[in-house]
Amino acid sequence: MSEYRVERDSMGEVQVPAEAYYGAQTQRAVENFPISGWRLPGPMIQAMGLVKFAAARANYDLGKLTGSGMNPLTEHDVECLSKACREIADGGLADQFPIDVFQTGSGTSSNMNVNEVISNRAIELAGGDRFAEKKTIHPNDHVNMGQSTNDTFPTAIHVAVGIEIKERLIPALQRLRDSLQEKATAWDQLIKIGRTHLMDATPLRLGQEIGGFVRQIDLSIGRAQSAIAAVCELPVGGTAVGTGINTHPEFGRRVSEILASETNIDFVEAENHFEANAQRDGLVECHGQLKCIAQTLFNVSNNIRWLGSGPRCGFFELKLPSRQPGSSIMPGKVNPVMCESMMQLNARVVGNDACITMSGATGGNFQLNIMMPVMAQTTLESIHLLSAGTEAFVDFCVAELEANPEACEAAVEQSLSMCTSLNPLIGYDMAAKLAKEAFATGKTIRELCREKGILPEETLTEALDPMSMTEPHE
Repeated sequence: MSEYRVERDSMGEVQVPAEAYYGAQTQRAVENFPISGWRLPGPMIQAMGLVKFAAARANYDLGKLTGSGMNPLTEHDVECLSKACREIADGGLADQFPIDVFQTGSGTSSNMNVNEVISNRAIELAGGDRFAEKKTIHPNDHVNMGQSTNDTFPTAIHVAVGIEIKERLIPALQRLRDSLQEKATAWDQLIKIGRTHLMDATPLRLGQEIGGFVRQIDLSIGRAQSAIAAVCELPVGGTAVGTGINTHPEFGRRVSEILASETNIDFVEAENHFEANAQRDGLVECHGQLKCIAQTLFNVSNNIRWLGSGPRCGFFELKLPSRQPGSSIMPGKVNPVMCESMMQLNARVVGNDACITMSGATGGNFQLNIMMPVMAQTTLESIHLLSAGTEAFVDFCVAELEANPEACEAAVEQSLSMCTSLNPLIGYDMAAKLAKEAFATGKTIRELCREKGILPEETLTEALDPMSMTEPHE
């Protein structure tokens, strides 16, 4: 058998790999864009399959696929078309989508790639010859019926992003939140010193400090939900420029309803198709929420890194799990590698936001944004990094964190900020003098107060009780 077969499109003949399910337009794109070697992410291809499935169902229900128009399909053909779409939506034939991310800005190359693969697979399922020149289930006339790349490609982006946030990112964040909450509860009575400006501050409980991290993740989960909401309006139904040319007036609504039912996400037809086709503001807003989540995760992992610093010359208030040797030259050294991994991937997500923002601001000219493939790849990369990174951080760091009570408690009595609780009793100025003298002499605040007889012992003991300093009191 020959290594290639000849396919034809409106521009002429093209040599295509003999057994490929794709056709001429896909092959042209492969040859035109030998850029990065990065293909569109799997979730994007699967979402395109799901959009094609919803389109086929809507067109069938509207009587378009089997009606009196050009090349009507049989009921069996429609069933095979839907089945082929489902295969792609479920991740099948993943090796049949070879086009580089950096392609035509609307995503037309990848849309036609999906159309061709579904067409040929549906023909095969129907018992036909997928290599025949005449396509009984046509990539444009049937698979792409009522659609343009300009409305279905951004629809697939929104669907892919919504699914990945819902099914991957939010569960990962919830796991992190719950793991941190478990630690916060366990360490609620463990007193340590607070730090502001990296300098000694008043005492707090380790559980309170970790509880602050818990609230950060709670808010991040809310931001992830807001990120989904930002992409719930779907452009499908606008076709080429937003007018809906060559599609049924109910098509966009029906496809959106099917997608909402399939994903359990509140997808709806866009309120204004001219905005929905031309602009990607919702995706920019969505990634802005992802950026905020990234800076939160960077902050939490960095704080845990600092709290675990040492073991002898740092804070060492948390004992981080030992994952691997930390130095090629210093025997026995162990580094906070999971924290460092998290910080790096979150820095990448913050950087990705610049790409998304620039693409949204400058790519939406007149009736189309022409930066969509890179926006799809970048947003889905960010979701993948946040999700996978958070899962690994829970499994290999947070779940195995241990408190170091000795290190936590050792610094409390030595803190000069212990004098803060004396303000209501002796005034700020006298308390400040005590702090300076304590630092100069190496004595504690308690020792100086006793030497100077500043307060009765009972009052001093009550005022300098570290636990009472961790809550408001009169």
